[in-house]
Amino acid sequence: MAKKFRKRVAISVGDLNGIGIEIILRNHHRIKTLVEPVYCISDNMVKKAANMLDMNMPDFFTTVDVDAEEFDILPSALFEKSGAYSFASFVQAVEMAVKEEVDAVCTLPIHKKAWEMAGISYKGHTDALRDFFDQDAIMMMGCKELYIGLYTEHIPLSQVHTMIEEERLYKFFMDFQRETEAEKIAVLGLNPHAGDSGILGTEEKIIISALERANSHFENKVFFGPLVPDIAFIPNIRKEFHYYIAMYHDQGLAPLKTIYFEESINVSLNLPIIRTSVDHGTAFDIAYRKMNPSPISYLNAIKYIAHM
Repeated sequence: MAKKFRKRVAISVGDLNGIGIEIILRNHHRIKTLVEPVYCISDNMVKKAANMLDMNMPDFFTTVDVDAEEFDILPSALFEKSGAYSFASFVQAVEMAVKEEVDAVCTLPIHKKAWEMAGISYKGHTDALRDFFDQDAIMMMGCKELYIGLYTEHIPLSQVHTMIEEERLYKFFMDFQRETEAEKIAVLGLNPHAGDSGILGTEEKIIISALERANSHFENKVFFGPLVPDIAFIPNIRKEFHYYIAMYHDQGLAPLKTIYFEESINVSLNLPIIRTSVDHGTAFDIAYRKMNPSPISYLNAIKYIAHM
């Protein structure tokens, strides 16, 4: 029997002052059975982290150096050097994917403030990927039971209504469906009660126009809504939809993380490379305390790539 092909995945290590490297070290033995991992970190930095965790560097642990200054790990600390290193690790992983040296990229959590301290202007991975490829990357969060596309992401809530534009929504709807191939997609309204016929806001009229325009391209109706946000995730509605589109960050992620906190991952759509990520932060409160942080999101992010 022919040996099953394993995808080669560049893994960026995130902020080394957080939990990402511990998750990597503790779960390498599982990951290597799913894919061929290449960790974007120097052997020296791996050994520093492993020593602090009273662990050994795993066997068959393939690394590639990154273009950043090495430093002494400071558990749970905001530090410009850790921010710079996490960004360099990410850039290295993306460059490997662009050169087709790997099949995909998986990212561990960075700290946005550490990036800012290091002089990095991006708000996060997705923001950077949009700039790297000059494309409208879509942030999709979730797991096999429920995926949510975020129409807007890391912007102040006060700015969300200014982004409700028909052409922009229409393009987002079409891009999201093309990337997911979803046959049914629930679209949330922006306002309470989805505007209540204009009494609580008129943005839903724009959403409806974009939604109807998008549906005109399909033989069967694909986009449904705008759904009233506060009931859109109750069980009898959720069983009808595997994919949702939320108008803003917390509208989609609050219910997702309530229902599937550990299982959820982050997937970047609408790009020329495959990129997944864990759906949690650096967890400075437990970093290097040997509390064996949950690997479920990391494993799911890798499985998403392996099973594509």
